[in-house]
Amino acid sequence: MEKLSKDSCIGVIGAGTMGSGIAQLAASFGHKVVLFDANTAVLKQADEKLRKSLEALVQKGKVTDVAAKSTIANIHNASSFEEFAKCDLIIEAVIEEIGVKQEIFKKLEKITSTDCILATNTSSLSVTSIAASCNNAERVVGIHFFNPAPIMPLVEVVPGIATAQAIVDESKALIDTWGKTTVIAKDTPGFIVNRVARPFYGEAIRIYEEGIADFATIDWAMKEIGGFRMGPFELMDFIGNDINFKVTETVWTQLFFDNRYKPSLTQKRLYEAGFWGRKKGRGYYSYAEGAVMPEAKKDKALGQEIFTRIIAMLINEAYDAWYLKIASKEDLELAMTKGVNYPKGLIKWADEIGVQEVYDKLTQLHNTYLEDRYRPSLMLRKAVQK
Repeated sequence: MEKLSKDSCIGVIGAGTMGSGIAQLAASFGHKVVLFDANTAVLKQADEKLRKSLEALVQKGKVTDVAAKSTIANIHNASSFEEFAKCDLIIEAVIEEIGVKQEIFKKLEKITSTDCILATNTSSLSVTSIAASCNNAERVVGIHFFNPAPIMPLVEVVPGIATAQAIVDESKALIDTWGKTTVIAKDTPGFIVNRVARPFYGEAIRIYEEGIADFATIDWAMKEIGGFRMGPFELMDFIGNDINFKVTETVWTQLFFDNRYKPSLTQKRLYEAGFWGRKKGRGYYSYAEGAVMPEAKKDKALGQEIFTRIIAMLINEAYDAWYLKIASKEDLELAMTKGVNYPKGLIKWADEIGVQEVYDKLTQLHNTYLEDRYRPSLMLRKAVQK
């Protein structure tokens, strides 16, 4: 296989926010891009949004007018799958349904050259399962961007069980040339970020459900004491409760209903009601015109308790991912700082807090609730013993 280069043609399937973002990114680095969506209206909307977005960047002086026009010119809106035949790398970014993705990959294998790399942008589904729909699973890999793709620095490269090492290396090398920070993740539910970050949301909701603190107070504690840019409820409303709930549900079911990832009824009810956050005008908070954000109870002792509980759960998850070789220690730290903007890597954070203190907090929670949810990771226990 020839190495991917700036002359490689990139295909993108799905012109939603993620797909169109990936297309913009590739086009901005000089690649000819073939963009397809089964819904022609979505394709048209993506084109209009791209032009407006680039116009705004030109006005702000962040890109030149020449560069903006070049990016637009590099993207070709395809009318059929057959137009992917000339591509060297195709990235699928459609709905998170395994059956839909498998059908797409079956079609792609029939019309592309054997040298074309087939990639999925799935955030939580099995790359191995998607690849199994192809006769040659060796050329299928996960390339998971974060939203918005042109801005967020992290990309998780995820080989399936059958993925050839050359495909992993080629994919990583190309994405690196796009100015991204790439990490290699094992093909397990949620990969790195969507697995390790689950307690940031789940434990925050648990604290609320127990009546310990309200949304605003929990958000305040994580920002004021933890230094996070957004609190968990603000962030869920920003991401969208439809997306956040579905990722939680997927990780939970794919990990055989491990209690650590159990979804909450609180979020399920918001999902069912259509209270998906900012995009719907209502989530954990109201975003209607004139709505006033609730005041946090700025009690330092309470805030410290909230932060300590959530950070202990996050650190435990990072240690467990390290123990299970989901990623290297270095990639785990990079993923959480670059992918979700954590103030620092969780393993480094554990060293600063003290692994004994983290372990003691988890043990206290485990003894209180008698739930497997709070079991300390074996690697964390070993760190304490050392």
